[in-house]
Amino acid sequence: MSRRHAAEKREIIPDPKFGNVVVSKFMNAIMYHGKKSVAEQIVYGAFDVIEAKTKQSPLTVFQQALDNVMPSIEVRSRRVGGATYQVPVEVRSARRQALGIRWIITAARGRNEKTKRLSAELLDASNNRGNAVKKREDTHKMAEANRAFSHYRW
Repeated sequence: MSRRHAAEKREIIPDPKFGNVVVSKFMNAIMYHGKKSVAEQIVYGAFDVIEAKTKQSPLTVFQQALDNVMPSIEVRSRRVGGATYQVPVEVRSARRQALGIRWIITAARGRNEKTKRLSAELLDASNNRGNAVKKREDTHKMAEANRAFSHYRW
């Protein structure tokens, strides 16, 4: 890790259909081996399924799902005098978004269904259900359990 300066953030181009930067980040996270068109098909296909099922804008469902999954607090390891403590800290907004996107995708890939896994996970997350929301709850529980070590925060 460089001590001189932090790496500059790349500018992300909004997605072509909705003009939304967050959807574009979501697509980039889904993408394997640089196959952006395949990732677009997956995301837009899931959005079409969501629109057909809920009869509302898929962007609002997606945003609601992301808001329900993003953690506000997490634990970080901190060594103090030979012992390692799990210290609860607040999560920066960029990391919150990245974690939420990552957890939704991981939960969708872990589902047993053959097709429509992403749309099902997004619908579950927007209704405060599913594995991605469970992951956030577990993170918050861990932070709450280790609240006694919050004075080691740096």
